[in-house]
Amino acid sequence: MLIGGPQVAIRFDSFRGRRQTAWHGKVFLSMRRTALAAVSLLIALPLWAQYPGQVTRTSKDAPELRSIAVLEWTGEAGNPKASRLVPVAVLDGGQLQDGGIYLARPEPLALAGEVEYELEQNGKPVGLFEIKNAGQEQGSWVGYGAWKPLARPKTKPSTDEGSRNRIEDEESDQPILHRKHHADESPAPGKDDGSTSGNSSGGSGTSAPAPAGDPDRPTLHRKTPSDSTGDSGTNAGSGSTSTTSNSSPETASSTASGPAPDPDRPTLHKKEPADATDSSAPPDDPDRPVLKKSKKKPAEDVGHVDSLPDVTDPDRPRLKRGKSIGKGLDVFPTLMGLPANMQQAVAVSDVKNRPEHTWSYSWANADDEARMKSALEGIARDALGLNPPPPPPAPAPKKAVSRKNAKPAPPVEPPPPPLIDEQFRVFELAYGSGATLVLTAHTDAPLAQQKFVTLIAQPDLYGNVLVLLKYVADGSRLDETSRMRLVDAVDALADNRGELLFELRGATQRQFALYRVLRGQAEKLFTTGGGEFGIESRE
Repeated sequence: MLIGGPQVAIRFDSFRGRRQTAWHGKVFLSMRRTALAAVSLLIALPLWAQYPGQVTRTSKDAPELRSIAVLEWTGEAGNPKASRLVPVAVLDGGQLQDGGIYLARPEPLALAGEVEYELEQNGKPVGLFEIKNAGQEQGSWVGYGAWKPLARPKTKPSTDEGSRNRIEDEESDQPILHRKHHADESPAPGKDDGSTSGNSSGGSGTSAPAPAGDPDRPTLHRKTPSDSTGDSGTNAGSGSTSTTSNSSPETASSTASGPAPDPDRPTLHKKEPADATDSSAPPDDPDRPVLKKSKKKPAEDVGHVDSLPDVTDPDRPRLKRGKSIGKGLDVFPTLMGLPANMQQAVAVSDVKNRPEHTWSYSWANADDEARMKSALEGIARDALGLNPPPPPPAPAPKKAVSRKNAKPAPPVEPPPPPLIDEQFRVFELAYGSGATLVLTAHTDAPLAQQKFVTLIAQPDLYGNVLVLLKYVADGSRLDETSRMRLVDAVDALADNRGELLFELRGATQRQFALYRVLRGQAEKLFTTGGGEFGIESRE
């Protein structure tokens, strides 16, 4: 018992120690695995993180990247003197992002090199603009490039056009001019069928006889090997053959020798190498000067600076003049500031080719457009304060002075005050929708005293004008309320519906805004960040 007890206790203690060691090892391994998993998760978090504005696309019909910009230029359309492209918005995952700062590395994604934009006016493509490089103008990114014409569609030729023409020729009774002889056709009378020989030896060469109607027409014969082997119809002594003969068709087609050649006729001979060593030629003058090309290489016109005699450093740099192998950026005519003759057009860059969608509205009655325009002009004059107040009622005429049958003269209405830079556009922003009217104008005065108005309206059910948006700005406070200038309509969300693109131009800054007209309301959809483009020049 004493011996067995300690042994059992020792065995138990050793077994318990092994169990404790194994348990501690398992705990350590589990803790190690947990730490490794946590470190892996922390490492993978930056990889899973998305850049701002990116939305995971779960539908196949989700729109791809689509960039909206404005091209500004001076000069002729298609051949501008100076131009620049201002990014407006980038559609990514169904959300609009500011195109001037979206994914800037350093230039924004909308101005990356070799990005191509399609220029549109009223929804109709008018050209292409390819971005070459980008830069900053007064704190805002703009793109420079070249205006290119639209690519012409390639027309595929019909594959069965030749067979159709051949069938029509065979069925027609009119004579046909064939390029070569067909095997299934018999030769025409009076023409050679290729079986007669053009020489006396009956070789493979054939001669084409002259027409039967002209016996004096010369005939060309093809030279055959038999002509140079002593044929009786050739002039072997002189080394030339008779190439023409004034004979009848019977004589030309026969294998006889033909008329005797003229022995006094000059003959052209090919110069042989032996002719160069003719003894009759005068010998070369040994004292005659000879021009020879110099074999010395001209010295290279490369400037360099020799190392100083007292300097023994082999790694000392040396200045050398040479041609740069680096390729710099292409320089394009840039547009600076806001000139008075600047023109604008919508530019769209999309990975998909979408059908053309014009925004013009067709009136059922041509008089409706003039009536709507006149009504909007009256509303604009009221907003600008141009309409004079109604005159006070005229006093009643005295009975003693008035005549019984005299009628009062109708008051002469003064002409309405003019609207400067008036722009009136009518859009059909969706298929089957009604007309959307836009009018912009300002008063005739210096810039600090001008007033600007922008109206967005639609006709109601009774044919009257329903104003959806009326915006008035004062020229003396353009930094607070900038003026609205219509650029054009554009499909910004790629949903086949047009939005109105406006330029919000202040005294020293400007923005671009997209407005959506839907259900009788004009809602601001998107606005870009401000950018300084200088003071507007007025001439």
